[in-house]
Amino acid sequence: MKKIALFIVLAIAGAACRQTSEKKTEIAVRDTTITVENSFTELFIDTTALASYTTAHALGDSLNAKLRSFYNHRNYQFAWFFPDGVAEFVPIFQSLRNDYIHYSGDSSLYNPTLDKTIDSLSQLKKISPDNALAVNAELTLTEQFFRYTDLAYSGDHKINTQELNWFIPRRKLNPEVFLDSLLKNKGQNVAAYEPVNRHYNLLKQKVLQYYALTKNGEPDTVGTNKKFREGDRDTLLVTLKARLHLLGDLPEPDSTPIFDTTLTNAVRHFQQRVGQKQTGVTGPAFFKELNVPIASRIRQMLINMERIRWMPAAPPTDYILVNIPEFTLHAYEDGKLSFDMVVVVGSEANSTVIFSGTLNQVVFSPYWNVPASILKKEVLPGIKKNPNYLARHNMEWNGGSVRQKPGKSNSLGLVKFLFPNSYSIYFHDTPSKSLFKESQRAFSHGCIRLSEPKKMAEWLLRRDSTWTSEKITAAMNAGKEKYVRLRGKNEMPVFIGYFTSWVDQHGNLQFRKDVYGHDRKMEERLFGPVKMPIAQATDR
Repeated sequence: MKKIALFIVLAIAGAACRQTSEKKTEIAVRDTTITVENSFTELFIDTTALASYTTAHALGDSLNAKLRSFYNHRNYQFAWFFPDGVAEFVPIFQSLRNDYIHYSGDSSLYNPTLDKTIDSLSQLKKISPDNALAVNAELTLTEQFFRYTDLAYSGDHKINTQELNWFIPRRKLNPEVFLDSLLKNKGQNVAAYEPVNRHYNLLKQKVLQYYALTKNGEPDTVGTNKKFREGDRDTLLVTLKARLHLLGDLPEPDSTPIFDTTLTNAVRHFQQRVGQKQTGVTGPAFFKELNVPIASRIRQMLINMERIRWMPAAPPTDYILVNIPEFTLHAYEDGKLSFDMVVVVGSEANSTVIFSGTLNQVVFSPYWNVPASILKKEVLPGIKKNPNYLARHNMEWNGGSVRQKPGKSNSLGLVKFLFPNSYSIYFHDTPSKSLFKESQRAFSHGCIRLSEPKKMAEWLLRRDSTWTSEKITAAMNAGKEKYVRLRGKNEMPVFIGYFTSWVDQHGNLQFRKDVYGHDRKMEERLFGPVKMPIAQATDR
């Protein structure tokens, strides 16, 4: 319970600090107003001890500066020890650190020597500032805390997110202020705080559950690609049921070789979790996903936990999130999910960019300005073949370019939604509705097609009573372009994200295919050369 409580404190403290820049650490001026008489501890470190420690441990410039700045702020008071013993939050931090090592598989923070020293110091009735073990443990704990916050909260700084086509500004953290907040709080009033990122914590718990599944090695897979449906009998169904029960899709174990209604529901449940059509019938695609090794799924979750660390700590209460691999848009109001809708995103060759912006314009009955590439490859050759090409496609010349007039056949449909960005990406309606029925919906030239554009318009304009449902319908079908500007609190933050694993609002662990190959690149950076690739988009 203490571990959970302090995790909440750490999280909220971090949330308060994440607006601080991660640029080169400036070393704080030493606060000499703090003395033995007015401090909360009699223990002070000799400044030469810190210099000796940083030299002996060959700390880099950044970490060296963080330690010096932290202790300058407190005039070299001890942070982790008091004269009468070890501070109460030391073992709690050790638990957090060990928890991180466990779920991440990162052993860089593992330090049994430090733990033994802390155990020894906890047996003492009095700790002196001259105790070399205490001084070393004090400085090592501070170093570990800074390393821990970088790894567990900010993500791996060796990864250049823009090289991975991720242009959402990376979350920022000031670890010195973070640690100061923790020490001042002393673990009190934790009930008033919420975790900094619920999605990260939910996924972390699933990682721990999956580790438990492999404690005796990789579980058995189902050695078939057969199509089974309700009413079938086969001994392979026993293995299928065991696998589905292991993964949590079949509630109760069942050793009968019969495909019954309960198994149908379990198959549908699994299909929903991996983004397949919920037919309740097995087949090659079903078994391919079902038999993905547990170790591979763990890596997939860890990759997405790393991405979550890059996201804003506390998103606005109202916002839109498009998850590209899920082909779904999520609209949030007052911090709660308001609705979802399926979308079509960019194809692999015309991938939708991962970025954030602010939606501030709704355009009813829009023109479509034909891109130069399409003008060159399709429109101009079409005009040469048929002088009536423009009229047939409801197009017209507009200066030196071509645009398609508003109407039901317009490529942008009846409405579009703009959030200014340098990638020319926006939301829009489409006259081609059939693609929304596909389970894999990466077909566009990069923009995002909405399955329910009117619903989106109604939601964005919900605070303006003049925009009734009837008026919105009329504007969409007016045949005359109309811009509606959203201002102030009506402007909507938009995040275009890329998550192939997450825990949904029902507590179900979700997986999706790596449609653009971003997971593959992340896997190589986090785990080295890939020996067991996670699910790829080509495995359809």
